[in-house]
Amino acid sequence: MTWALLLLTAVAPTVLLAAVWSLIPSAEERPRWRVALAERLERAAARLRRERPVPEDPFQTLRVQQRLGVVAAHVRRLEDDDRMFARAERIIASQLAYDQLLAEACRMAGVEVLPAAKGDPAERFREEVELAERGWSW
Repeated sequence: MTWALLLLTAVAPTVLLAAVWSLIPSAEERPRWRVALAERLERAAARLRRERPVPEDPFQTLRVQQRLGVVAAHVRRLEDDDRMFARAERIIASQLAYDQLLAEACRMAGVEVLPAAKGDPAERFREEVELAERGWSW
């Protein structure tokens, strides 16, 4: 009995000191249990964290809507003028600018922009309809 008591009083402080010592950070490689615990806590925190979408600036949205209207009116003017020099190149350039503005508007409104060839009229029409459904007008 006395041997057990002597052994317990000699070993218990050593085990306690070793446990406390392992909690103190060192320059050496971290223990596996600490790394595993940190990874599990990070996964739990990621599940609890919610990504909140940042609302778009209404003035930026208004600016894009206004620019869409200006570029669309410019394309219509180009299409109506039969005597303009280099008309086709101007129409193509204006439509590409219009497509870029549409892509920016879709990003703001949360509409998916599908990969398509530059100047694809079907994709342009789809984006215009999606934006109109979400209340955009230009």
